[in-house]
Amino acid sequence: MDETRINEETIHEGKVTIKVPHFDKVSAKAPVFYNPVMELNRDISIAAITVFSQDADGISICDSFGGTGIRGIRYSKEIEKVRNVVITDLNPLAVQFAEKNIKNNGTENVNVYREDANLMLRRCKGKFDVVDIDPFGTPSPYIESAAAVLRAGGMICATATDTSALCGTYTEPCIRKYGSMPLKTDYCHENGIRILAGFMARTFAKYKKFIEVKFSHSTEHYMRIYATVGKGAKNTDESLKNLGYIAHCDKCLKRIVFNGLTPQIPEKCPECGSKLRVGGPLWCGTIINRDFTGSMIESLDELDLNKEAEVLKLFETCYSEAQAPIGYYDIHKVCKNLKISSPPLLDVLERIEDEGYFVSRTHFSPVGIKTDADISELKRIVLDVKDSVEGSD
Repeated sequence: MDETRINEETIHEGKVTIKVPHFDKVSAKAPVFYNPVMELNRDISIAAITVFSQDADGISICDSFGGTGIRGIRYSKEIEKVRNVVITDLNPLAVQFAEKNIKNNGTENVNVYREDANLMLRRCKGKFDVVDIDPFGTPSPYIESAAAVLRAGGMICATATDTSALCGTYTEPCIRKYGSMPLKTDYCHENGIRILAGFMARTFAKYKKFIEVKFSHSTEHYMRIYATVGKGAKNTDESLKNLGYIAHCDKCLKRIVFNGLTPQIPEKCPECGSKLRVGGPLWCGTIINRDFTGSMIESLDELDLNKEAEVLKLFETCYSEAQAPIGYYDIHKVCKNLKISSPPLLDVLERIEDEGYFVSRTHFSPVGIKTDADISELKRIVLDVKDSVEGSD
């Protein structure tokens, strides 16, 4: 392809400056593109890998879908402990731009190859400390190779942009790609992350490896998981006890978590007697590690991120919800169920806390409530707050 015929633009992000081909619209049909929406994703990745690498002498990273090279180049320039970065991409134009950007940024420890991500990973077994899988769509075809090659103590970073499948809009693709039944509910984005984490855990288990999810988030059009890898049949078997199912009642909004791959799940809701819908298998364990998230917050003092305020807000919200129960309640859905208008969210949160329950906001939704109060108690509290507000008017 003749490079002189391609319109270029210059992008400044983090500590790098790159050239990218100009296309009117970011899409999977564009040969290679720069997606500004994913700058936050890259900022978070730098914070996560920085914390992961704190105790290492040096780390090697595989950026499996390199595109213009911006992610891998930023890793090289902005993460102190990075020893080398390998970028792969099948598109020749992407490789061409990545090579140019590597040279222009002086990142001699970054190399780009025109090769399939799976083939590169299989060929480099045990050579990477971090494998980053950030495709346009599902990461599921590449998790297997990462599981096969990542050694104990490594980290996998995986992005899924097929949120319509993971969130239950399209059931069959989720079953096909992740071997799990999704649930279209008010907390479907958390379910989606748990389905992805469960799929990763089952895939790694084939190699007597287990994952510990250190951080995850659902932002814009994608979901992202950061997990470290451990090894050993006994520990892997123990880890798989975190798999389970969620049963959801559409009528009263009750949800119940069932651990295990073959639990006894009732057909009817114990609260109202309506039929339950069941999602899973999915990950019922931790999806945000509080200590790891706290360390990422501290790391921001040393990092120079363009989106620092946005990153900090996300980290602080995730830190507060790290120890919350599975799922959350949409205050508007609860009030619609009660056939009332919504009282102030902050008043509801304060009342839940005053009554001794755990409560926090959630990054998954600006109107979401995470609490260990049962749905019947939550409804009572919402009604009490509603009466209090109206009585004071």
